[in-house]
Amino acid sequence: MNNQWDIIIQPKRSVFDINLKQLYKYKDLLFLFVKRDVVTIYKQTILGPIWFFVQPILTMVIYVFVFGNIAKISTDGIPQPLFYLAGIVMWNYFAESFNQTADTFTQNANLFGKVFFPRLIVPLSKVISALIKFVIQFLLFLALYLYFLYSSTVIQPSYLIILLPLLLLLMAGLGLGFGLIFSSLTTKYKDLKFLIQFGVQLLMYATPIIYPLSTIPENYQFWIKLNPITHIIETFKTIFLGSGQFSTNGLLYACVFTLFTLVFGVLIFNKTEQKFMDTV
Repeated sequence: MNNQWDIIIQPKRSVFDINLKQLYKYKDLLFLFVKRDVVTIYKQTILGPIWFFVQPILTMVIYVFVFGNIAKISTDGIPQPLFYLAGIVMWNYFAESFNQTADTFTQNANLFGKVFFPRLIVPLSKVISALIKFVIQFLLFLALYLYFLYSSTVIQPSYLIILLPLLLLLMAGLGLGFGLIFSSLTTKYKDLKFLIQFGVQLLMYATPIIYPLSTIPENYQFWIKLNPITHIIETFKTIFLGSGQFSTNGLLYACVFTLFTLVFGVLIFNKTEQKFMDTV
């Protein structure tokens, strides 16, 4: 009599053997992980979900005070609160996705060692839960945006708003890709996890969040544009503020970079998950 197994767990498989059908089969588990991340993150706090709004508002106020009023950094005529919040909201999505997925193996070692399920479910849930947080903060940005849109003539929205889903997809892909790479590396090189937070902060200053790209000298712009997030942020500001430097080639570069990073991240993650319990 032939036995038909629902799931076959193999000790070794090809690094290119990625079972996407299995990911879809466990979509209910993905939903549960997302719900857990959203519900528990501010559980037993006084303000609760209000922190989703408090964090970007406090960051915006500090940027306005330090970089706008003290450092006198130009915002290309865009109202300072709106300019900074536009960068903060988009950057937070990438940073949240990256930071949460970069610790996947070490944070879930006990769970991974006891229960079988596609390991990619966990980092995917982090990116989706970060997207929910982004939507909430984006509503805050929209409220401020509509206020300045009707009270100021310098805000010029663009028809390129149709690119917004693409920008979110690129941010999610970069956060997930880099997170998978660093999560795989930290199983063996644990020192890297101490550099992640510091590295994310440095990358933020190499991205036009607190300054417009137009204020960077021409001979330094090349290096800033090597950062794919630069083109995503500048496109976002072009869409809503009309002040960014939109470049078709730059956005195409960001797409190619994101695709390469995501594919490489998934492959190295797929290889690491087969033996990470020996090193974690």
